[in-house]
Parts: sequence; structure tokens; C-alpha cells
Amino acid sequence: MKTTNYTIVLIGAGNVATQLGLALKKAGLNIIQVYSKHRSSSQKLAKLLKCEHTNSSEKINKTADIYIVAVNDDVIAEVAKQIYLSNKIVVHTSGSEEMNVLKPASNNIGVFYPLQTFSKTKNINFENIPICLEANNTKTYKTLELLAKLISNNVKKINSEQRINIHIAAVFACNFTNHFYSIADDILKSNKLSLDIIKPLIAETAEKIKINHPSKMQTGPAIRGDKKTMDKHLKMLANKDHKKLYQLISKSIIGKFQQKQD
Repeated sequence: MKTTNYTIVLIGAGNVATQLGLALKKAGLNIIQVYSKHRSSSQKLAKLLKCEHTNSSEKINKTADIYIVAVNDDVIAEVAKQIYLSNKIVVHTSGSEEMNVLKPASNNIGVFYPLQTFSKTKNINFENIPICLEANNTKTYKTLELLAKLISNNVKKINSEQRINIHIAAVFACNFTNHFYSIADDILKSNKLSLDIIKPLIAETAEKIKINHPSKMQTGPAIRGDKKTMDKHLKMLANKDHKKLYQLISKSIIGKFQQKQD
């Protein structure tokens, strides 16, 4: 069987399923169905991918070669119990969920984890996105590797422990950082200012770590030990949670760089 002749069912219709489905279709893969318990979501994605859809687990097409479970982590186990597929390949896309949670679904299971932040409205070029793979046998892994290499030049064999640590790192680097952007926006808006004023700073900070280690690029009052400025900032912060975060992160920066100097 040629790789591009693999037939795929997408289980889920959220951000990851949407962008992964579009990338696989663009690469020539045959997506035959989208399943989501939310009918409107499955219909919308199926229309994009020009395939069938269903919102009933009992009507999931059982003839596909690969089933990609791209749903919230807390329902992967529940979905796996609903879709026994014998020897079909069943994978999930989670960074933190165990591979073996899929055991009720099939004898051939794996993980197909694209390491990126996704939204439905912004199309992603998968070419350089790391795709972290894991499988419970060599044959399944080789199939997933062939599939991943159709859409990405950055395919990694990653075990479960490595994957969860990658996911934790990603939460710090992406999710927490984005929350800090939101806090920055709140602070600026309360003073009738736009987030646009610091967007060049955000871009330069991200650009720096492409060629330098983050530790070497750290700036700000905490690393300088500028207590006067930090105290001034804390007095200005009206939101108690923002104040606590400022103190906690500053303490972490000070502790990290003091340790290096000792």
C-alpha cells in the first residue's frame, strides 16, 4: 500500500483536528470521515475536508487504516472505550496522556503529537513543526513515521516520559507566556494604552532565543537586583494576583541567577 493511499478517520473537530486534517489532506491523504459528538463541529470540518461526518460513535467508519483521536485529554480514555477497532492503528495527539489509554480501542496504538499551538482560524505550515511519535510496536511506528514525514521535516521518536516533559516545557513557554501577554494587555488598557506598544519587544524576545540560550538573554530588574524598581512596580499593581505573580517570578529569576554565581 502506498503511504498516500492510507485512509484516515479524524475523531475530534477542534483546533488540532482541524489543522492536522488540513495538513494531511494537502499532503494527499484520504480522510474519509470526521467524528465529533458536536454535530455542528463535525459538519464544519467535514465540509472543509470534503468527507463524511457523524456525531455518533456507533457510526464511526470501521474501514479506515488510521484513526486519529484529537480530543481534549480528559475524554481520550472515554472515547477509546467507545471505538473498538481490533487491529486498526489508533493514535492520540496529546502531549500529556499515556499511550496505553488507547488499549481498549485497538491492538496497534500510538501517539502522533504535533508540538505547536493551534487555532481553527490560523492555518499552520507543518513543515518545521516537531511531530513526536510513539507506538506499541515497530510496524505501527513505521507507519506513523511515514505519515508524519509527509507533512513535517522534523519527526522525533519520543518516549512517554520525554513527551510529558516536553509538554510541561511547552506550557511554560507557550501557555503561561501567552497568559502574561494577557496580563500585560490588562495593565496597558487600564492606562489607556494598546498592547501594540510592546509587540516589537515581544517579537525581539522570541527572536533572540533562536540563536542564544534564554538564560544568557535574561534582562529586567530582577536579574539586576534592582529592588527599588521592583518595589515601585509592586506598589503600582492593583490586582492582587498580578502582584503575587510578579513577586513569584522575580524570586525565581533572582534564585536562578544567584545559584549560578555561587
